[in-house]
Parts: sequence; structure tokens; C-alpha cells
Amino acid sequence: MIIGVPKEIKRDEYRVGMLPVGANLLVRDGHIVLIEREAGLGSGFEDREYTAVGAEIVATAEEIYARSELIVKVKEPQPAEIAKLRAGRIVFCYFHFAASHELTADCLKSGITAVAYETLEDAQGRLPLLTPMSEIAGRMSIQEGAKCLERPAGGRGLLLGGVPGVAPANVVVLGGGVVGTNAARMAAGLAANVTIMDISLDRLRYLSEVMPANVNTIFCDPHSVEDYVIRADLVIGAVLIPGGRAPVLVTRALVSRMKPGSVIVDVSIDQGGCMETSRPTTHSDPVYVVDGVVHYGVTNIPGAVSRTSSVALCNATLPHVRKLASLGVEAFTALDAGHAAAINMTDGKLINQAVAAAFPDLPAGP
Repeated sequence: MIIGVPKEIKRDEYRVGMLPVGANLLVRDGHIVLIEREAGLGSGFEDREYTAVGAEIVATAEEIYARSELIVKVKEPQPAEIAKLRAGRIVFCYFHFAASHELTADCLKSGITAVAYETLEDAQGRLPLLTPMSEIAGRMSIQEGAKCLERPAGGRGLLLGGVPGVAPANVVVLGGGVVGTNAARMAAGLAANVTIMDISLDRLRYLSEVMPANVNTIFCDPHSVEDYVIRADLVIGAVLIPGGRAPVLVTRALVSRMKPGSVIVDVSIDQGGCMETSRPTTHSDPVYVVDGVVHYGVTNIPGAVSRTSSVALCNATLPHVRKLASLGVEAFTALDAGHAAAINMTDGKLINQAVAAAFPDLPAGP
């Protein structure tokens, strides 16, 4: 199979969809690997590292999309990339379709088979290709939130962990999954007063056992959300419904009651956001203010630490890229239900149920 890796063109995206070692193993498997010129440069990988292991460097994205049967990238296709897609092509990346009707409709029209990192499951029902980026995003949410709490950034002028004689900041984490767990650990390590909320009592019991003493676990219901968000200095949105749109847990009315200069970091923004006031932002223009509350809504948080993120991502994706390239979509899907769950659309129809439920007006298949 001919596998193409384009240079990412989403704003402030520096990651790359394949490392030189991945290109090497795919070439050994008998495939042709095309890498767009300077695709790896933002993550510190030079063209010569790819050519040294048998990959071919091509000059333009047009050539990548024209020649490739399987396209491996990081973020969802941008409008200029969608225009280059052709029916029958396989695209393997993060799509997060439920956050965008336009993206979903345009990809359906292109006729591609969309294989989504974020919905592929392992035997335990976990999301192994989403996990490494969720780990990074969770940790960075505290890093960025702490910066936003500084007065020059519009925040309350708080040091997250306080100092002797001065109370630490109150951090509320909505969601106890991978993002939330990593966010809570990072905030706890900085000596903040942390509350993590989830709807699963089993998950809360587990978190109560493994978290440091300065992390409290609270069942996530509307009354508790209101109570804790109003008193929070930093709120992290870490809610995930695999493939589906994130539920809105914090309303505009609730945001208006938060403390002036408090901060929201909505990591769920990739899936539409769990705050009513959230909207996508970029690393170069990351924040905006609503009712005196600083909002951080960057949709590709791990892209800022591109070297770490690219290595972590490709460690997870490469085994599945090799399977997909060697087997093709039909046999890849037949491996198990977890691999089938990665297929979000094919032949102009939505296959993933959560995405189809988000857009009932778009054509869906069995």
C-alpha cells in the first residue's frame, strides 16, 4: 500500500503523524511511504531522517493526496485538505466529528473512509490512541490554567499552590477519566486544593484511593457542579463521550456567577466543549473573557509540546497503522469490535453511532 504523511496545516499544529522509525517499519513491511517535505520539522524530525530509512520525500501536499491510498496524519482535515480528498482513500487521524457538522458533511461528500484515532477501542473498551494525548492535555491544562490565573493574563493573580500563610487556589476538575486524572495529579503536585468530579462511583472510589491527600472526590450532579464551580479559581473541563458531543455541564448563567478573574480550561472543546461559553481557540490566541472569567479553549493542546506529543502518539498509533496498511479496511474492521469502532464513515455514510446521533440529518449506514 502507498502511505502518505502530509505536513499538518491546522493553525499552531506542530506534530507529525509518523516518526522515522514508523516509516522504516512500514517500508520493511513492503509498503511505500511518502512524507511531505518538512512534515516532521515542527517536532524536530528532519527529512533526511526519513529518507535514511527508505521513505520518499515529496514536495507538495497535492502529491501526497494524489498518490496515497492510506493517509496518516494528526488532526482533522482542514478545508484545503478536504478539497484534495478522493473517494476510496483511507484517512487515519483524529477527526472529532461530533464537534463540527461542516467537517462531517464535507468528509462524507468526499467519499473517504474515515478511521478515527479517538474511537478505536482495545479489548477492555479503552481508547488507546486517545489516551496519550489525553495524558498530555490533562497535565498541560493545569500548566496553562496556572498561567492564566496570573494577573497579566487577566486572572485573579493567584499562585496555584499558595505559600505558607496564604491559601492555595481551588481547582475543580469535571471528569475523572484520563484527562481529569492527569489534571488532578498535576494540580495536586503544585499543592492546589483539588476537587475531581465524576458520575461513576466506582471511578471515584478508585480515585479516592490513589490520589494525594489534597484531592477530594465528589459525585457529579447539577447541584454539586454549581456549588463547586462558583467557589473555584480554576475549572478544568475533562468530560468525554467517545465519538459523541460533550455534554454541557456549566451554563452561561453559572459562568456569570463565578469569581472575576477565575479561569476555565475546557479540554473537552475537541468534542464541542462542556461549558456553554466555550469556543475553539488557538495557541497563538488562546484566551478570551466572558463575564469576567478567562476561557482557554485551544483545540490541540498537545500540539504545543510537539516533540513529546508526536513520539507519544506514534508509539500508540504505529501498530494499528501497520495492521491497516497490511490488511486493508475490511479485514482491519473484522479483527474485533474495537477496530470496527474506529471506522466513523465510509462510502458517504456515517458508521459510528455516536457521530450519527449528533447529526441525524446526515446519511448513516448500518
